[in-house]
Amino acid sequence: MSYESQSGLNCSVLVLNKHYMAIRIIGVKRAFSLLCRDLAEVVSLEEGSYANYDFASWCEVSQFRRRFEPNGHDWISTVNFYIAVPRIIRLLFYDRLPRKDVKFNRRNIFARDRNRCQYCGRHFPTSELSLDHVVPRSLGGKATWENIVCACTRCNVKKGGRTPKQAGMDLFRQPVKPKDNGLLHVHLGHDRYRSWKQFLDHAYWSVELK
Repeated sequence: MSYESQSGLNCSVLVLNKHYMAIRIIGVKRAFSLLCRDLAEVVSLEEGSYANYDFASWCEVSQFRRRFEPNGHDWISTVNFYIAVPRIIRLLFYDRLPRKDVKFNRRNIFARDRNRCQYCGRHFPTSELSLDHVVPRSLGGKATWENIVCACTRCNVKKGGRTPKQAGMDLFRQPVKPKDNGLLHVHLGHDRYRSWKQFLDHAYWSVELK
């Protein structure tokens, strides 16, 4: 597989329900599976408006775009041709409304804290951060939005099995349950996902992640 195809497979796709409401973010393989089975269609931003394509039409459009605007898309290569990675797909069979709760998981905690250690305040790559119980489990601390924060290795070791007060450390920001999904801000900061913005303008939308 070419590097170009590998790059395309690493992209994310926004999923809308039949009523054009954002419901989740998925990987490219899952998106193409839905398109190939005619369970979804591509929604493409074109000169300020949106156009809809079924899978066969999207393959045809991809050939044109590969020739005239190859740098405007990420690509997946097949044996015979290239297919542009869609940014948005719309489900044709499912009417479910968006979740209003943000899932409590590692990905969303990192997104809420913006990859910042909540003790020293510095930003770190995900690989250099861990999750810390503000009130340690040994002292009755629970795994909740209000008691879990990102911490770098140095601060985590320094704090140990103590509360911040016991360790003489201050929290950068008091942890709370987010109202919307912080990871969306990360995606929207990338130019390739600018077409998502119209569907994500309302803060109450929270999107299920792959």
